[in-house]
Amino acid sequence: MAEDLFITKGAKAEQYQSLIPQIKGLLEGETDLVANMANVVAALKEQFGWLWVGFYVVKDDELVLAPFQGPVACTRIKKGRGVCGTSWAQAQTLIVPDVEKFPGHIACSSLSRSEIVLPVIRNNEVVAVLDADSAELNQFDTVDQQYLEEILAMVNF
Repeated sequence: MAEDLFITKGAKAEQYQSLIPQIKGLLEGETDLVANMANVVAALKEQFGWLWVGFYVVKDDELVLAPFQGPVACTRIKKGRGVCGTSWAQAQTLIVPDVEKFPGHIACSSLSRSEIVLPVIRNNEVVAVLDADSAELNQFDTVDQQYLEEILAMVNF
């Protein structure tokens, strides 16, 4: 069982390692933030087949929906609400193995079972979050966190 987990994590790392040069190529020379966010989420969705992946940007003290791939999503999220709002308020990545067990989870889609949210921090301030949802429990782990942080560092917010 432990070997299976290791193989899964190793395969996931390999997927990210093959994806990062592609994302780097998509971002290279492009200065439009919306275009870059759109290409990042499209590449992630294609590579991993997650239920939903997208950005929320901080505007007027709310998270506002930005480029995403997947089912219709919540448009605005208050600071401290749900997984995204909590990640923003705490300025830290949240990995939620089972969204039903997260206090105050906002169910934009009833199909979502697990989630990872990473804050995008620039000049010591959260300017956006990257949110990924899966229809599977326990989809996300520190391997995802490591590589998604690397990808977010490439985007010029």
